[in-house]
Amino acid sequence: MPINVLLVDDEDLITNSLKIILELEQDIKVAGTCSNGDEAYRRVLSVPETDVILMDIRMPVCDGVLATKKIIEVRPDVKIIILTTFNDDEYIFEALKNGAKGYLLKSISPDKIIEAIKIVYQGNLLIHPDVALKLSGMLNKENQSKVMDNLSICDLTDMEKDIVKLISDGMTNKEIADKVYLSEGTVKNKISDILEKLGLRDRTQIAIFYLKGGRL
Repeated sequence: MPINVLLVDDEDLITNSLKIILELEQDIKVAGTCSNGDEAYRRVLSVPETDVILMDIRMPVCDGVLATKKIIEVRPDVKIIILTTFNDDEYIFEALKNGAKGYLLKSISPDKIIEAIKIVYQGNLLIHPDVALKLSGMLNKENQSKVMDNLSICDLTDMEKDIVKLISDGMTNKEIADKVYLSEGTVKNKISDILEKLGLRDRTQIAIFYLKGGRL
């Protein structure tokens, strides 16, 4: 079955262009377009088949950050990718904190957007490399030390700490597995252990926990 994608942007040029690009992909179906967050919220409630949302940040009526929060509260299964031209720290943190599973810049190539949709649909967290680098750079050594201290209190192993860091870098389970020389299934199990130890909901919260210095 194709991945049903909802496009949310107040610029018709953007949604029309994305629609043309995505409809060329056999594994993806454009479920509809919306011009603001409130429209997207109502659409998701009325169309349960929605799998992934490409969501702009700055829109009239209801922006992408608030819309993400509202949608995830009623449909936690929907995967939301924030797609924007604005590389803004506050937006990045808030959107991910509200449940977004990806954050991409509109300058990204069409094939990368298609790849991102498929990666996020499979349950992985995805952050544009430029955004991930910016987020990592925002952490000074003191904050990084604080995170590791907090993780030690939670009795995470060194391997689990490494996995937390790699999740915060936006890596998929497969990429993490290659980095730490474990099977993808073992990595998945270790992430479950980390979630239980930290009392967190999902890998997005793990990334936010790390990037914000051990706080949600």
